[in-house]
Amino acid sequence: MEAVRLRYQTIDVQGFDIHVRSLRDNQQFSDTLGEAEALGISSAQWSLFGVVWDSSAVLANEMATFAVEGKRILEVGCGLALTSLLLNARHADITATDIHPEAGNFLIENVRLNSGMKIPFLRTGWNDLSDGLGEFDVIIGSDILYEREHIALLSEFIERHAKPQCEVILVDPGRLNHAAFSKKMVTLGYSHSQHKPETSGFLTEEFKGQVLHYFRLN
Repeated sequence: MEAVRLRYQTIDVQGFDIHVRSLRDNQQFSDTLGEAEALGISSAQWSLFGVVWDSSAVLANEMATFAVEGKRILEVGCGLALTSLLLNARHADITATDIHPEAGNFLIENVRLNSGMKIPFLRTGWNDLSDGLGEFDVIIGSDILYEREHIALLSEFIERHAKPQCEVILVDPGRLNHAAFSKKMVTLGYSHSQHKPETSGFLTEEFKGQVLHYFRLN
């Protein structure tokens, strides 16, 4: 990877100090071999995986007190995987996925910075029908419904990887696709609720989005 400017920060997630190596800002870019371009990731989109967004901080805080014992958890579109790092610190069974060619490398380094156990990671797209991930009790993600086509892709991906009883928790910053996605999830047998998170303790600006919660029984 060509030289990009990096940033090191420590993020307090309800008493857990999570150390994160990120891109310095969203103006960084490096795609020497054209890997990202081949995956449909433009130069304008390239850096988005490598910045800690408010939505990811909200998700991490939601999961800081979530009951994790005995549950296999999948973070979808993890980016810098702040929530996966937090769950790893809580000794949860967490697996992370992202399509970005650099996400896995940043995850390895951030696990090292936190002296954590290795987090299973797979670089995969939502339309990969043979990714071998298996099924999960809980599927989570933050700000992953930013394209209309993601409604079908994400719901179908979840359906392939959800156990018969499954909980899905997504943080949406206020994009326009979550209502249609929720309707799709209801057709798959999930109940749906949403709530405004309390973010005054860790965000400097009001969070305009919602935490979306879906639950399906056996």
